[in-house]
Amino acid sequence: MQRDRHHQTKNIFREDRILSWTNEGPDEGKLLAFVAEKMPDRSRSDLKSWLRHGQMRVDGTVTTAFDAPIAQGNLVEINLSRPFVVLRHPRLQLVYEDNDIIVVNKGYGLLSVGTQSHKKEISAYDIVREYIKMQDPRNKLFVVHRLDRDTSGLMMFAKSQEAQENLRHNWNNMVLDRLYVALLEGYVKEDKGFIKSRLTENSQFVVYSTDNPDEGKLAVTNFNVLKRGNGLSLVEFSLDTGRKNQIRVHASEMGHPISGDRKYGAKESRLHRLCLHARTLRFAHPITRKDMRFELPVPAKFQNAVKTSGSRDKQD
Repeated sequence: MQRDRHHQTKNIFREDRILSWTNEGPDEGKLLAFVAEKMPDRSRSDLKSWLRHGQMRVDGTVTTAFDAPIAQGNLVEINLSRPFVVLRHPRLQLVYEDNDIIVVNKGYGLLSVGTQSHKKEISAYDIVREYIKMQDPRNKLFVVHRLDRDTSGLMMFAKSQEAQENLRHNWNNMVLDRLYVALLEGYVKEDKGFIKSRLTENSQFVVYSTDNPDEGKLAVTNFNVLKRGNGLSLVEFSLDTGRKNQIRVHASEMGHPISGDRKYGAKESRLHRLCLHARTLRFAHPITRKDMRFELPVPAKFQNAVKTSGSRDKQD
């Protein structure tokens, strides 16, 4: 099946002319041979030129490999007028994109969104916005949630106002699962448990728990110890609520602050960063309501930090 889509952009951009086919055959093929069969009137040099210049992609991923495998159901696309726009940045990687949402892997030390005190500092929002504007200057980007500057991992933006409003107004119902992994100082005694408190913030922007029922907002954090070693605990956290600095505060109040989190009591910075990573994000798609789940591996440096020769995974 072939589809020919035209996308009109401003004059400084060429008009996209994209041809696409879904591989309906049962056998796996190779990219260049597949396209040559679909476009018998085009020369081999034309096909190689498009391939070399990043004008071919398979299931949304640009490739320059002539022998890239094409399995049944794969979508093959060619942009006849210009290379496909690709998000390339050392501190942010594209995980998923459709017409309404975009999910990225944000590096630690990168602001989620610019602030008044950091107007000139590039943020994840700036990087993603530039990327979608290169696709089409009319594209817009909307913020739906944030990660702390020094927290790495999965983060989502909306590409339509409808998607943003649906997520913002129904966040607790639509976000089905959020898992974080962190390195905590010391050995957490319990293998599993939860922390529940009301969180509020002082004038120095430090969040803390309060016993005053008239202050703060309820926060519930669940934890599961994955491994212990080298004076650290590798812990997975899941959130029943999403409050500012929630995991950082609750980890500190457990007596095991996150490694590198000087703000909340860490004594050292073993990996020279705040060791908190947003690993899993599962939600109902704001438009289609499809169940969407994205998961990143535990950072290798986190894993290596708790490795000890001949020690038990879980110590008393």
